[in-house]
Amino acid sequence: MSGIRVTSAPRGVYARRAAVGGGLAALVGTIVLSGPAAHAAPPAPVDAATARTYLGELTVKSEGSMDGYSRTKFPHWSSQGGACNTREVVLKRDGEDVQQDSKCAAVEGRWVSPYDGATWEDAQDIDIDHLVPLAQAWRSGANTWTTAQRQAFANDLTRSQLIAVTDRVNQAKGDKDPAQWMPPLASYACTYSQMWVTVKHHYKLTVDPAEKNKLAAVLKGC
Repeated sequence: MSGIRVTSAPRGVYARRAAVGGGLAALVGTIVLSGPAAHAAPPAPVDAATARTYLGELTVKSEGSMDGYSRTKFPHWSSQGGACNTREVVLKRDGEDVQQDSKCAAVEGRWVSPYDGATWEDAQDIDIDHLVPLAQAWRSGANTWTTAQRQAFANDLTRSQLIAVTDRVNQAKGDKDPAQWMPPLASYACTYSQMWVTVKHHYKLTVDPAEKNKLAAVLKGC
């Protein structure tokens, strides 16, 4: 390698480089090990194959009427121990870094709404959606339930029936079924449909023809 002069760097330079390199390695290690936390979510629904099976087991029937319906017939936001009610439990479960005051109200945190992908840092911007809406459940068979059964449905933390979402998106959904409304975030369609079928199957609620066709079409691609 004639013509090329190699000069050794002073030992102090190597020491500094090693220290910097070690620091970067430690930082990278921290980033890799810590990583971004997965978004919190409701209990997982059944998988797509099971959802397709469950859908086939649901009774297909035209929706009933709203006669006699009232949200008060589905007592919700029941106490979940101490000062906490169902709403506050879901806000804590579905959020990140959620801080609650002495009354269990969420005063700080971060929520990513799976319906539209929006991020919120004020609990007032969040609704707790009944995935299968109360009025929809009423028209699908819950009108024959006891008040205790309707209360259990409206406060169900075991299945994917309650979820923290952007308030205005939830309000746009109203009491619509999947044939009438799906989450704006198309990538959530499979999960939403699996959740819907999981809940309806557990509670033996009916589906109308258009609702079943829409769910079948979505689940076919999942």
